[in-house]
Parts: sequence; structure tokens; C-alpha cells
Amino acid sequence: MNDLKKFKEDVGKEGFVAVVGGKTHWEVGGALNEDIRLVFAPTGIDAFDPSEMTVSVKAGTKLKDLDQELARHGQEVCLEGFLETTVGGALMVGRDGIRRNRIGSVRETLLQAEYVNAQGELIKAGGPTVKNVTGYDLCRLLVGSLGTLGLIGRVILRTRPRPEKSVWLQGELRPEEVRRMCFQPSSLLWDGEATFVQLEGYGIDVDLEVSQLKSVGFEERGNECPIKVPRFRHKFSNRSCLDGGVADIHSSILYTNTEASIPQYPEEVLCLGAKVRDTFDPTGRLNPGRDPYKAGP
Repeated sequence: MNDLKKFKEDVGKEGFVAVVGGKTHWEVGGALNEDIRLVFAPTGIDAFDPSEMTVSVKAGTKLKDLDQELARHGQEVCLEGFLETTVGGALMVGRDGIRRNRIGSVRETLLQAEYVNAQGELIKAGGPTVKNVTGYDLCRLLVGSLGTLGLIGRVILRTRPRPEKSVWLQGELRPEEVRRMCFQPSSLLWDGEATFVQLEGYGIDVDLEVSQLKSVGFEERGNECPIKVPRFRHKFSNRSCLDGGVADIHSSILYTNTEASIPQYPEEVLCLGAKVRDTFDPTGRLNPGRDPYKAGP
């Protein structure tokens, strides 16, 4: 019996069930109901073709292990998290990191998913190539669903080249001015006083933009983010109200030390979301208690 068939049998056809990953985002979207059965997704990298820039990996694989393998070939994926975060967990939470402007969004990274649905069936969605465009884009619907539409067992992800050089700089120039000076900074953070910018790419290009920023007062801060980014995420809409947080200018996310209140969505959006969930899981057996609309931006 292969790993996916065993995973399918573990999920079964009845009873409340959820997948345990690294538990690094375990409370996102609300706590699970009591008396729920916990299962584990399979682990391991099935196939990696650097020339095709795709990797097939099981959902229980830790991001650090995947990143280590891809780094050997000068590549990476657009999944960020803690050391113990799993591939499946990162996809189900679906949050983009602060390097989104360079490596893209999580939804763009997932090409194909094999998952177990609420009826205990093993389903394959998406295609193994970047140019796959046939049918409904179910993969993107699964991302950020917190496992309420299906429990992922294996995925094919798009990989990207790792940058030749990466450097952070800090200065007092306003973020919008930095955007005009730099072609495509990977990260652009602002705490209301200082601007923190990450430049990545070919060494000669990075060196040129570093020189330009230094000419207006910026200083190099190494290759690690020089500012501690708080844990909780809010929508950043009021530039005059940072409240001690750090704003991600590219994605309009405000990171603070205070958990966001339940996001408010139009009634039409909530109604549509409920219909989709009822269609995929009529009995509500997958991750009961989780609500993607409570997860924040």
C-alpha cells in the first residue's frame, strides 16, 4: 500500500477528522471541535526536475527539508513558515510572505494537488505543468481553505531560481520613493519612521541599486531581515495608524503584536463561501471549527 492510499484510509468516510502538521499555525481560523480524529499526511519528496522547475512533494514534508533539497540546485518555492511548518500546512493557511513581490503568491505556486475529499475519495486537481489551463482552477480554491474543502496528501509545486545575491538596507526615505528608485525590491517594510528594503537578484544588478540607495542615506543591514516582524496580520489601509506595527507595502498587510478582530466580509461573500463549503463537505466533517474567514488577511 502506497502512502496516499494509506492516507486515504486513515481519513476514511465518516467521523470528524483533521490533519496534523507542524502545529505552527494550529489556532488560525479558530480552534477545532472536540472529539475529532487526527491523522498525519505522508512525507517525502517524490520527484524534482530542476530543468522543468517543478517538484512533487508529500504534504507532511517540512518546509526546511524541502528548501534544503531545492537549494542544492539553486531553486526555491514560494512557501514560508517556521522550521516545523509543513508543506500542506503552509498551503492550507495560504499566507504570502514578505518576499511576495519577487517569488509570487502561494496560489500561483500550487500546480496540482492530490487530496482526500469529505466522502473519503482520493481526488486529483490541477496539472503537473506551469502552462496547464484546462478546467476549473480548483487548486487555487484549496489554498487558504484551512482543510475545510479537502485534506491534501501530495502536491506539485512551481519552483523558482534562488537569487544570486540578497541584501537588506535601512533608511529614512519614504517607501514610495524607494519603489521609484528600485526595479523590483523583494520586500519593502515600513515602521512609520524607517524603511527596510530587500534587494535580490543578479549580483551586478543588486550592487547597482545598493549604490543608488546608499547615495540617499541608506545603509546595508546584511542578508537577514533587520527588523522583527510581529506575528499578527491586519489589512493596512490607514498610513497614519501603524500602532507600533510594521507595514508590508507590497501586500498592504500590517503586522502587529495584537490579534486582529474577526474580519468583516460582505454578506454575499460569506453566503458564497458557505455554499462552496457545503458543496465540498455537506456534513462538515473536515476540520470542524475552522473558519477561513476568521483567519485574517
